[in-house]
Amino acid sequence: MAAPTFQKLTPPTKGTRVTVDANGTWKVPDDPIVCLLRGDGIGRDVGAVPGITACAVRALDAAVERAYKGKRKIHWFDVHAGDVARELYCPQVKDEQVGSLSEDEQRKLYLPDDTLRAFEYFAVGLKGPLTTPIGGGFRSINVYLRIRFDLYACVRPVRYFRGVEAPNKRADKVNMVIFRENTEDVYCGIEFKSGSDKAKKLLALLKEMGYNVLPSSGLGIKPMSPEGTKRLVRMALRYAIDKKLPSVTLMHKGNIMKFTEGAFKDWGYEVAVQEFRDRVVTEAELTAAGGKKPADKVLVNDRIADSMFQQIQLRPDEYSVVATPNLNGDYLSDAAAALTGGLGLAAGANIGDWAAMFEATHGTAPKYTGKNAANPGAVLLSGALLLEHLGWTEAARLVTRGVEATFAESEDTAKKGPGGKLYVTYDIARQFAGYCAEAGATSSEFADRIVYHLNRA
Repeated sequence: MAAPTFQKLTPPTKGTRVTVDANGTWKVPDDPIVCLLRGDGIGRDVGAVPGITACAVRALDAAVERAYKGKRKIHWFDVHAGDVARELYCPQVKDEQVGSLSEDEQRKLYLPDDTLRAFEYFAVGLKGPLTTPIGGGFRSINVYLRIRFDLYACVRPVRYFRGVEAPNKRADKVNMVIFRENTEDVYCGIEFKSGSDKAKKLLALLKEMGYNVLPSSGLGIKPMSPEGTKRLVRMALRYAIDKKLPSVTLMHKGNIMKFTEGAFKDWGYEVAVQEFRDRVVTEAELTAAGGKKPADKVLVNDRIADSMFQQIQLRPDEYSVVATPNLNGDYLSDAAAALTGGLGLAAGANIGDWAAMFEATHGTAPKYTGKNAANPGAVLLSGALLLEHLGWTEAARLVTRGVEATFAESEDTAKKGPGGKLYVTYDIARQFAGYCAEAGATSSEFADRIVYHLNRA
């Protein structure tokens, strides 16, 4: 692929692009160029005041330097989306005009072709929080990126950090990775407005097929394919095997939706048994044999969606990897994050066979823009997932250890009574007895302390 030309972007003068060969093998140089979308709201820098993305990047760079002593380095390529892109590329468009633009015009307003060309060529990116467009045509930057680049797996690790106030008394047992299918299910956006001509045509067809649906109904279609399901479950199984994790659970609502969610379960078992036969054992096989799971096997089981929400609260330690359709995964990943203290530390990745985007899962919190106060933890931990994807596991571990040590240090300080210095941001500080939000560190101080601890690791 020839290097693209850009309207308003300047690629780094140093660094090498990450590529994927014809066999699907990622080729990662020691000096990769990574696209960086700093984001809107708390993600963006305001003058000399850094946003959370800049704070996270500083800690990531420190971890890479500490791990590899200059032999490896990320070269960040600033690209733009959201309100930042709109201000740069189309400052003349007013808010009241956005709704009258076509869907593609709205897309270009918030997600310029420059950014798409950059990500298509360089394949890997780190993204801060982005504003949801205010117009009605273009629905979501995140959804568009997932579909455009076939980022079919949303990967969300959820774990407990000591020092973070968590509402579940078993939060310390939560340590799971959720693989959510990204391209199918109701999130495809195949919908028909109540009373529209298309809705009437579909209602007439349904009536011909023997289904009586209220004529006033809005309609949505929920496609699920064996291809889409199997590639997601395949990625989840490979992850569990590579990380030596004990289980992969297929979450579904197949007792009601037998030909979509039920098929998801069946196709998941098919790929497990047909492609990973020597590395897996199913729950049914284990039950029939009346035996204990072999240490070198991954247990593949399934759970009904509503039951799963109960399971992650009552017995969270029984689940290490969960593979789920799109909508279920959206619900489950946020619910699991809530068990351990919320989205402030919820890392995320959208990964396909040819590209990968790593992102914080929370919003832009515009009232904190330019205040150097928000928690950069989710962007930073998403960056750790990026390092893992590059194969730079030593640096990824240093990031995690730095975060762990910073939270634990603040908890130990708080236990001694109010007055001690906390190095966590306001959202964490206010959870300690005797402390308030004002006792929290700035975003920069929090990042600096993480760097301090990872350099001591």
